[in-house]
Amino acid sequence: MISTPWPMSLARDADGQLSVGGIRIEDLLGEYGSPLLVTDEDDFRARCRAYRHAFKGATIAYASKAWCTTGILQIADEEGLWVDVVSGGELLTAQHAGVPMEHVVFHGNNKSVTEIELAIDAGVARIVVDSLEELHRIEAVGAKRDQKVTCWLRITPGIDAHTHEYVRTGHDDSKFGFSIALGLAEEAITVALELDHIDVVGIHAHIGSQIFGTDPLVANVDTLISLLASWRDRHDITLTEVNIGGGMGIRYTHEDHPVGVGRYGDAVNDALAAARGRFGYPDVALFVEPGRALIGPSTLTLYTVGTVKTLPGLRTWVSVDGGMSDNIRPALYQAEHEVIVANRQGSETMVPMTVVGKHCESGDLVRERAPLPDDVRSGDILAVAATGAYTASMASNYNRLTRPAAVLVSDGESRLLMRRETMDDVLSRDVSLR
Repeated sequence: MISTPWPMSLARDADGQLSVGGIRIEDLLGEYGSPLLVTDEDDFRARCRAYRHAFKGATIAYASKAWCTTGILQIADEEGLWVDVVSGGELLTAQHAGVPMEHVVFHGNNKSVTEIELAIDAGVARIVVDSLEELHRIEAVGAKRDQKVTCWLRITPGIDAHTHEYVRTGHDDSKFGFSIALGLAEEAITVALELDHIDVVGIHAHIGSQIFGTDPLVANVDTLISLLASWRDRHDITLTEVNIGGGMGIRYTHEDHPVGVGRYGDAVNDALAAARGRFGYPDVALFVEPGRALIGPSTLTLYTVGTVKTLPGLRTWVSVDGGMSDNIRPALYQAEHEVIVANRQGSETMVPMTVVGKHCESGDLVRERAPLPDDVRSGDILAVAATGAYTASMASNYNRLTRPAAVLVSDGESRLLMRRETMDDVLSRDVSLR
């Protein structure tokens, strides 16, 4: 499943106005205000199903860090996905959404004792152990409850995912997991086997995000099966679960060329079969954890243009009513999102314009030199593509802006996913000194 950067229901009517889920964007902004996140429900569900089809027999877990809100988790659950969480807050959101705890995997590189207790008491399916210190914390909590805790060990396989340095997680110098090359993975399994309340049933390795080729993912599978085979031979144990994480890239602009989920699934399935054959390893239960690849392209953001400033011979600045507080990705990762005028067709003459937010920060970019009609003006509505992942989940109140609403659209109907934040919400944590 390879798509444009836009939700599959996006259309432009005879008047030149966009609609999503059968609803005109001016009607959406009239009801919910601007800025606004809009998620195409059918698109999101289709992507969940595409993953399940591509990995028949595997367990697909939605990586909720991409966007953890009650409604999104409920849809993932309805589509037969598990949910992975990385904090007590994400775990409580999954509980609030009604996700069965036996379908929840608890990740994170610095779980507190309180979070470990919360996860064990909730009955999550697996806790992913990230360090020796954490291994002993889990053992202590399990001992207090006289309960064996089912775990995976997070492995650092030493694989370069060829992506942005902030989202590379498989190299040896990573804050995540137990490095194979540095001997930490071997130390972790040795210690775990000596503990009375730890039941290691598998391993996990997520090597990074926004990966456009299959080679790193295939190498990850091969490395993990090789490791399991070495542990079988050295420790006489046969672990039966392998979680390869997520990381498949998506199309943010038309210049991006990600691998389709079908090709991704074929590559991983073939690599798994080949590695098992090469090492004589028995069948394993495969787990895959997409996040961005499911919710990212299903969602767009609508902004309203406030001012247009042309600097002769330099550039044109187009300022919108949101920015880095609701989408930090361009500032943090130098990411690019496709931008189009949404409320009308606009001029046929396209010129590069720099779309920026309203924050007091020069790095407050939405898109540098986006090709836009030369008649963009105040009051126009801009649509920004593929904003479902790592936007709302990383949003802030910088400059005391309120966070936008998010709506779910399908078949001409809309439902709130998150209400618009109010200034009362923002001020509610302040404590006056007078």
